[in-house]
Amino acid sequence: MTPHIQIQGLTIAYEKPREGGTFVAVADLELDVPRGTFVTIVGPSGCGKSSVLLAVAGLTAPSAGRVLVDGRVVTGPGRDRAMVFQEFALMPWRTVVENVRFGLELQRWRGEDLTSRAHRYVELVGLHGFEHYRPHQLSGGMRQRVGIARALAANPKIILMDEAFSELDSFTAAELRKEFLGIWQDTKPTIIMVTHLIPEAIELADRIAVVSPRPASIRQIVKNTVPRPRIGRSPEFFALEDELFRLVSPASQK
Repeated sequence: MTPHIQIQGLTIAYEKPREGGTFVAVADLELDVPRGTFVTIVGPSGCGKSSVLLAVAGLTAPSAGRVLVDGRVVTGPGRDRAMVFQEFALMPWRTVVENVRFGLELQRWRGEDLTSRAHRYVELVGLHGFEHYRPHQLSGGMRQRVGIARALAANPKIILMDEAFSELDSFTAAELRKEFLGIWQDTKPTIIMVTHLIPEAIELADRIAVVSPRPASIRQIVKNTVPRPRIGRSPEFFALEDELFRLVSPASQK
C-alpha cells in the first residue's frame, strides 16, 4: 500500500539575509508515513525539524526533492492538511468560535453552517462556555485547545503539529496530550508532530523519526512497541527512552 505521505530526497535551503548565500536546513531526507499513524520527529534543537513540517504543509517549497500526499506532489497548502503551531497563532480580535470558524473560511468550507460546525469542535476540545471569549481572556492551555479545534474542524486527513504543547506547563500539557490522543484514536487522521521532548514522543507516537543535526536527515526510524496507554513509566518506556536519548545525543553522531 502506498504511504499516505512520502518525503523523497527533501532538501531545503534558505537565503542568508545579511551574509548572502544560503544555509541548508534539510538535506536529502526520506520518510514514508502510513495512513492513520502518529509519527513524531525528534532531534537536536535547530536541526531543521520544523522545516520538514512546513514542506509537508506546503508552506515551504523544497529546494530539491519532493513531498507527496496520496501520490500527488505537494505544491502548496491544501484542505487535506491542517497545522497546529507552537505559539497558538490565534487572531486576538476574534472570539474562540470566530477563530475556529476562520480555519473553515480559509478552506472555503461548504455544506454546513460554519458557526455551527465551529461550536461543535469548540465543545469537543472542552471549551464549552468559552465560545465568546477572546484569546487574551484564556489560559495558554485553552488557547492551544482553540488551535486544535481549528485544525480538527476542517476534518483534515493530515494534522501537522509543531511543538504543539511546548508553551504549556507540564500538567496542562499532559492533560491536553491525553485528550488529543483520545481524539486521534477516535478519528485516525495521519499525524506528524515535531517535538524536542523524548518522553512526549514515546507517549504519543507509533513511530519516532530521529533526525541528525542540521542539515536534517533521517538517522533512524524507531517503531514504538510500548503498550498504550503510556502515561505510567514502564521498563519498556525507560528502555526506549534510553535508546532515543542515545540516538539524539551529539556524542553518538560523531
